[in-house]
Amino acid sequence: MAATVEIPLVDGPAAGQRVVVELDSNGRPPLTHHHLGPGGLAAAEIYELESAGEEARDWRYCWRGPAA
Repeated sequence: MAATVEIPLVDGPAAGQRVVVELDSNGRPPLTHHHLGPGGLAAAEIYELESAGEEARDWRYCWRGPAA
């Protein structure tokens, strides 16, 4: 079973929510997260991974805009 981590979403429509993602073999989460809106993929928002602090495992997903 793959390791997971919970990462907050910053800005955009899903600000304040947190998502659980799987870490890759190097211990890093995916570079982007597509947050589904009420209309599914048609209303998805793109969030991009950023460092959130001094610690190596301090991450956040920052809003970049609609996927479509």
